[in-house]
Amino acid sequence: MRKSGVLMPISSLSSPWGIGTMGACATEFLQFLHAAGQSVWQVLPIGPTSYGDSPYQSPSSFAGNPYLIDLDILADQGLVDPELYQQMDWGDDPSQVDYGLMYRHRFKVLEVAVAELERVRPADLAAFCQEQAWWLDDYALFMALKREADGAAWSQWPDELRRRDARALARAQERLQAGVKLWRGIQFLFFEQWRALRVQAHDLGIEILGDLPIYVAEDSADIWANPQQFQLDENLQPVARAGCPPDGFSATGQLWGNPLFAWDRMEADGYAWWARRIGFQFELYDILRIDHFRGFESYFAIPVDAPDASCGHWCQGPGIAFFEAMRKQLGERAIIAEDLGFLTPSVAKMLADTGYPGMKVLEFAFDRRDQAGGRVYQPHNYPANCVAYVGTHDNDPAAGWFENADPRDVAFARDYLKLAQDEDQVWGMMRAIWASTANLTVVQAQDLLGLGSKARMNTPSTLGGNWCWRALPGAFTPQLATRMAHEMHLYERLPRQAEEAYGEEEQPGSSSTKTVER
Repeated sequence: MRKSGVLMPISSLSSPWGIGTMGACATEFLQFLHAAGQSVWQVLPIGPTSYGDSPYQSPSSFAGNPYLIDLDILADQGLVDPELYQQMDWGDDPSQVDYGLMYRHRFKVLEVAVAELERVRPADLAAFCQEQAWWLDDYALFMALKREADGAAWSQWPDELRRRDARALARAQERLQAGVKLWRGIQFLFFEQWRALRVQAHDLGIEILGDLPIYVAEDSADIWANPQQFQLDENLQPVARAGCPPDGFSATGQLWGNPLFAWDRMEADGYAWWARRIGFQFELYDILRIDHFRGFESYFAIPVDAPDASCGHWCQGPGIAFFEAMRKQLGERAIIAEDLGFLTPSVAKMLADTGYPGMKVLEFAFDRRDQAGGRVYQPHNYPANCVAYVGTHDNDPAAGWFENADPRDVAFARDYLKLAQDEDQVWGMMRAIWASTANLTVVQAQDLLGLGSKARMNTPSTLGGNWCWRALPGAFTPQLATRMAHEMHLYERLPRQAEEAYGEEEQPGSSSTKTVER
């Protein structure tokens, strides 16, 4: 079945309290997707953010982002007085998230909510903590220790805590009992709201597409609690770091900085840590995009003291055996492989052997720096088993691309897409992927809204100014939903029930404002 969806980070939704949440703004967006004939909502990773505010550098592979907890829901539940957060400063620019204000104010509200939660719903909280103890206990203690250390990375903690000496951990657990309870309670609030949101999505026939970063942050509960799973030396320091090599887009490559996996030790225990990680993701999402898929076939290792990625080298990854182990333990799952960039024949074979759909990004189709590889991103070459994008969160929105790309690339795009002189260029790009044979297409919310480079979510290998974009209130209008639904009807991407209800009276090119009832 042909499907379509929208990439919209939860943090980018419009709400009065500084950042998008799992509350009314998420419900309204789901209703927009439903009216627009969409089947999929793609979100970025929903874990806590840390230095740099990137959801791809989280202190936990399992925890939820406290900032996404809706404060109005907490007030409705009687856990906080709304006046507490209504009088706080959440910033004066509704199009941007101010993460500094989030850090300073959000936890003050959540501390009050958790204290009341412990008083009025102790049994529910205890049941959650027991059910999730396998990851939650380490995470809550990790965060309590970080707060005690004024945010210092775990690599800077006293040696007995870095090495997880049992007596030292027991003393810390007793000393930081209140803090540990706080971080557990915050996670209870997050997952209660997330599960309610997912029920709403399913009731509207919408699947949630999540995103799993391949690597984890060095300063994370994952590495602190499971150091044997990573390439660390006797002092628990990384022996090399992750990244990707120089290419036509970056002369020095990309230095991501994450520690590398100890694949040999992971293989020895059946990739148990990975099975828990991926299995947990499917408790949250219906479809999972695995970032940097090629890193499972071979990964780029950069010396730990290197200033950039230019002196790294390739190492052999676990290959298809990893995915066979996941299938054996988890069964068949709806996985999308992020296979962008230069793919060797061995990587292409691994992708084919898994059967997972890869990704096609239309903006790449016109880039003169990749004339040979760019052909695979042109819609006439798409296989059905792929997910097609105009651009991802790492790319310029289409309006910005037309403004900033090489004029020769823009001319090629206009010629390829057969855009009339006065035709909307962004909608021309979106129509190209909707019309393609790709089973699933996903467009950025910024492209639907016609926004340019100022609304870009992330520029890789830069620090600061990323992950901040938010949609303005009222941006996702009924008129926009109707326009999208008409395009879905034209390109046979409406869900079956919506197509049946669409009606024969809708003619091609109609400007009717009829809404899609389901």
